[in-house]
Amino acid sequence: MSLSDPGLVLSLPASAFPPLALGFFGLGTGYLIYGTSELFGYPKRDELVDHATGIWGIWMPGFMQFLAGTYLFLGLTLFHTFTMPPLYMAALAFTAYGVHWFALGGIRRRRADARANIGMTVAFLLISILGIIVFFKAGDHPVGGVFIGLTCVYFAEFFATLGKDAPRFSRPGERALGFFHLGTGFWLIYLTYAVALNFSVGFHLPV
Repeated sequence: MSLSDPGLVLSLPASAFPPLALGFFGLGTGYLIYGTSELFGYPKRDELVDHATGIWGIWMPGFMQFLAGTYLFLGLTLFHTFTMPPLYMAALAFTAYGVHWFALGGIRRRRADARANIGMTVAFLLISILGIIVFFKAGDHPVGGVFIGLTCVYFAEFFATLGKDAPRFSRPGERALGFFHLGTGFWLIYLTYAVALNFSVGFHLPV
């Protein structure tokens, strides 16, 4: 059958190894970096710190999640190497969160006005709730727990984003954001361990 034949279907062998750990580790690392500054004030933000954390934001939670999400979408829709339906939600989440971290990292790096993020917090709060519904319905409670953490992150970030317009809300909002960043970040690192150990050496950790 030629490549020009409209009946040709490109299909590869099914894979049991979706790149979940890549996305988990990228987001977890970004959350630990940002959460430390937000909750504990260390390192204190200045131009150089914002430049450094912006670069980390673009590459770790940004690029690594985008890569994982794109890989999953290709495996699900084009190459048919992944067949589990909940991976569609994982692909959507990794891709969306990855791209939005490109923006967040760039805003931090350029010290641009983060108040423009207010609409983003609403959209990502809603997609986080969608993740809760999908993964708990699918019986994957550990990953559903990540989306509970993400929901808390964007709820807190809504208030943190108000900035100088409403400091009475934005200051505690930033501390809460740091708390949820760190808590969710450590859970993501656990899931990285679980996926890597389960796939690599046959562990059976919950994931």
